[in-house]
Amino acid sequence: MSREARIDTLGSLREHLQWAIELEHATLPPYLCALYSLDPERNPEAANIVGSVFAEEMLHLALAANLLNAVGGRPLLDSPRMLPPHPRRLPHGDRSLELSLVPFGAEALEMFLRLERPAPPGAAPEGDDYETIGQFYAAIEQGLRHLCDRLGERAVFSGDPARQVHAGHFRHTAGRLVAVHDLKSALAALEEIVEQGEGNSHGEVWDGDKDVFHPERDEVAHYYRFQELKSGRRYRRGDTPQSGPTGEPITVDPAGVRPMPPNPRPAEPGTPVRRAQEEFDHTYCAVLHLLERAFNGSPRLLAVATGTMYALKAQALALMEAGAGPVFGYVAPERRGWSTGDERRIVVLRDGPYVVYGGVPLRRKRKIVSSGNDALTWKTGEPLETEDTYALCRCGHSGSKPFCDGTHAVIGFDGTESPVMRPYRELQHVHDGAGISAQRVGELCVHAAFCIGRTRPIAAMLADTADSDVRSDIMGRIDHCPSGSYSYALERGGETIEADLPQAVSVLEEEDGLASALWVTGKVPVVRSDGLPLETRNRMTLCRCGHSGNKPLCDGTHREIGFREEPAPATTNPTTKEGTTS
Repeated sequence: MSREARIDTLGSLREHLQWAIELEHATLPPYLCALYSLDPERNPEAANIVGSVFAEEMLHLALAANLLNAVGGRPLLDSPRMLPPHPRRLPHGDRSLELSLVPFGAEALEMFLRLERPAPPGAAPEGDDYETIGQFYAAIEQGLRHLCDRLGERAVFSGDPARQVHAGHFRHTAGRLVAVHDLKSALAALEEIVEQGEGNSHGEVWDGDKDVFHPERDEVAHYYRFQELKSGRRYRRGDTPQSGPTGEPITVDPAGVRPMPPNPRPAEPGTPVRRAQEEFDHTYCAVLHLLERAFNGSPRLLAVATGTMYALKAQALALMEAGAGPVFGYVAPERRGWSTGDERRIVVLRDGPYVVYGGVPLRRKRKIVSSGNDALTWKTGEPLETEDTYALCRCGHSGSKPFCDGTHAVIGFDGTESPVMRPYRELQHVHDGAGISAQRVGELCVHAAFCIGRTRPIAAMLADTADSDVRSDIMGRIDHCPSGSYSYALERGGETIEADLPQAVSVLEEEDGLASALWVTGKVPVVRSDGLPLETRNRMTLCRCGHSGNKPLCDGTHREIGFREEPAPATTNPTTKEGTTS
């Protein structure tokens, strides 16, 4: 395809919008390396500028995904083509422009200025080997207008509106996250991308937004923000691209930049640095996986993806302190294990939420108690609306419980999991009665109190199980034990009898509005963050208050701390703050 060739089919339009996603993503690793190399205490202005550009490139990525979804495409991010070795060329762009992973400095600034430079006045749209990003998006705009004229807007914008990511998923950014459903909204999305990069009207330094860190100021476009850092001065009203910035000075302390070898390579296998690089790669590929899911029918996962990026900072800094740096290598899904396939399962993210795959039904269950607060049964409420893949809060601080909203990243949640527990049969204590053999694993108890009863606990009742009513009472109580701490067979060593429970996740509420665990039923597999599976059982309970000493399993601590579901205090959305002091 020549630079000037028109995008004149829906297939070509979708292909170019996928290229747009790849283009926006390609900017992220270089910006992150420069950002992580900056000591935010010694270089706060530089960190804020690089960070703000990074956050807006994430916004542009979401806008490109909205555009592709709107025209019936499917955004692809979890792919090796997203992470070729560095240095690399800009996808389908000027072959002379290379993107490298380098610390902040003159080399990084020149690369960023080349990347973000505005299109020359009157420059032709270029759909391939484009000289500037603005010319590439001009070719997409030209193709959209042409196809709408020829086919009609309804034929062009045939995508599922439910796949659109909107402002509720991506909050507190300087720019606009446009949900795309017709030509007008598509053009608005394209304008947002180009103006934040090049400036208003392709001839001004301003991008039309307010500075996210200094709301009293107008915000300059990406290219001109880097010009500010290069020249050591800010733009002020009256400045033009020709005049350059003439405002207050900006200082950069070179001693406040962490060293990093350019375009780091994988260290020797088995070394601590290699293991740290692989850990970073796994985390970054988890971000790509979550972004792909977010843009393909599970928009709420966007907050989870951006929250997961917080883990990258500490991992990158550890590498820099060791004289190395992140490689941004692709980790195949089969090596990750947890991100492969669409079968029903629950995955524990490291220091993050539970990600639930396969459309597992989610509902609420409330404990029914007697006037004396004795546990009687569970009452099932209405199902909660979910996406096919959704994330449930594990830190206890989400403002949209039971769903994750990314707050775990802001508060620095430590979700370290306990060592893998031995199988139930190895841990169980067996107590026999007449016609029943009760089995119990105390380590699983969440103190739901069905085993206690009004007068006697199960252990004391076993002596009277020749009475079938007593035996039936014990069986009923055990069937209501959410954690499966108690189970029973008809005889010692016999087959365990389990209630016929559906595959579901239930959000439990105990007496007096106390928020309890997540009750996983029907043998839904649960995978730890280290990739090891928990023993698959018919019933298990997962911690959602963030304080269990047996993570990811619940241990009843929610009762001790009086955990409730009131919305958490407002916090800063991690989507934008990844770029500030990270």
